[in-house]
Amino acid sequence: MSTRRATIADVAREAGVAPSTASVVYSGKAAVADATRARVLEAAARLGYTGPDPRAASLRRGRSGIVGVVFGEHLGRAFLDPVKTLMMDGLAEAVAPLGAGLLLLRDEPAAADAPTLTTAPVDAAVLINCSARLRGSLAAARARGIPLVVVEGDAGEGVPRIDLDNREAQRQAASHLRGLGHESAVTVTLPPHAGWRRGWMSDDDASAAFNVTRDRLAGVRDVYPRAPAFAAETTSIDEGVAAGRVLFAGPAARPTAVIAQSDLLAAGVIRAAEEAGLRVPADVSVTGFDGIVVDGLAPYRLTTLVQPAAEKGRAAGVIVSTMLEGGTAAGILFTCAFREGNTTAVAPRSPR
Repeated sequence: MSTRRATIADVAREAGVAPSTASVVYSGKAAVADATRARVLEAAARLGYTGPDPRAASLRRGRSGIVGVVFGEHLGRAFLDPVKTLMMDGLAEAVAPLGAGLLLLRDEPAAADAPTLTTAPVDAAVLINCSARLRGSLAAARARGIPLVVVEGDAGEGVPRIDLDNREAQRQAASHLRGLGHESAVTVTLPPHAGWRRGWMSDDDASAAFNVTRDRLAGVRDVYPRAPAFAAETTSIDEGVAAGRVLFAGPAARPTAVIAQSDLLAAGVIRAAEEAGLRVPADVSVTGFDGIVVDGLAPYRLTTLVQPAAEKGRAAGVIVSTMLEGGTAAGILFTCAFREGNTTAVAPRSPR
């Protein structure tokens, strides 16, 4: 019994049409009469033909049709973040005209035989942040001729960057609170590095942090130079609650303002404030970052920084497309928009 895979030529012969006609039925690049289309598809079904072999198309193009996306964190955590989901939507949309799919990779694979940036059959790669560990493997990726682009990170000279004005944006939120008279502010940050366990950040942690965490913290400290920083394990409402419980544990050290590095963390801080019997914003003001929709937050409307998450991913995809076509691409800096809600107010007066 033959196990040879049926070809488009076999389908054309079975249907009594030219091979070019059968091919057009699958490519959709030209109009075909409905009766002819039906005859070709019926012949394909009889022969067990399921469509063109994607490997053959890849060989003709000299490409795998895969764009790698490298994360510096556990993928399960990454996709709990609405910002990264929106960014991936934008990226997928931008590379779709290339006929490319996305392959998700960790900068530290979970298993020895798991694909990495240096071994996976990718045409290009988008780096989400860029850890020191990942930077060490970029030379090998460049030696393979893989075009690279980094989103909110530094992958070294020659790698286009999709950046956000994190420091300036966070400075806006801190300045807003300073203008309302707040003297005591604490920031709840994103993780400074992979594997971080929830807790207070030291200066060493801050200097070695991911670009996003470090830059947003710098923006706060431009206004509040001695603001303590409590770093969450990930961006989530539960992590915000856990951080808030620490911040509001005792009345003596309670801040009057909390600057959270994500809207999810801010929502959790608000819940923790309510648990502690505090009123937002009468007793404590809270700001977020991202501008996403947080379910269950009503009647609050976060004072936050709105970032163009999907546009960042789309821009990364456009740069990938440009480089794959042999063009050169420059980095892009996106800006955030400050949006005042009802979670910030004039600082409460100190008791006399």
